[in-house]
Amino acid sequence: MLSHKEFRFIYPVLPFCMVFCGYSLNHLKMWKKPALSFLFLSNMLLALYTGLVHQRGTLDVMTHIQELCYSKPNKSSASVFIMMPCHSTPYYSHVHYPLPMRFLQCPPDLTGKRQYLDEADTFYLNPLNWLDKEFHNDSTLPTHLIIFSVLEEEISAFLISSNYERTAVFFHTHLPEGRTGSHIHVYERKLEGTLNRR
Repeated sequence: MLSHKEFRFIYPVLPFCMVFCGYSLNHLKMWKKPALSFLFLSNMLLALYTGLVHQRGTLDVMTHIQELCYSKPNKSSASVFIMMPCHSTPYYSHVHYPLPMRFLQCPPDLTGKRQYLDEADTFYLNPLNWLDKEFHNDSTLPTHLIIFSVLEEEISAFLISSNYERTAVFFHTHLPEGRTGSHIHVYERKLEGTLNRR
């Protein structure tokens, strides 16, 4: 019933569920072997899918960012802005490099305001307006942007005007919903074109 849901909230209940499942399976007489086979196969397939395929993009994109750090000669000037729902990526725990990175903040409301909006909520209300206010000066623009595919069309004007080009796409999920898209896009700012344009 909580508005904020995470899988870790049900972990304390799992041991009790296992006791009931074990008790019920132990008392099955006729269908014991088929039931066990079905449970094993269905859980194995789900475990493989959720562990290797589903929502894999956030890990793959951070590996890509890590590779950028070590392969680019001018890596000291690189910076990354992750425009995704809060805590979508593992951040520095996968990059292992002192690369300036930023993501949309979503601290809890400790003030008790009724209409509290964190930075991520404010961003998603009007992404173009937020980006124009945040990056009013070209010198503050990051070299790389990471977004979900659902955001691309909405901020395409900003991407074009700031001379960002899509350099990588990573599959994320077969079941996109809300702010989470099916793919993750990495955009890199092309400085040569920016200088020529001015």
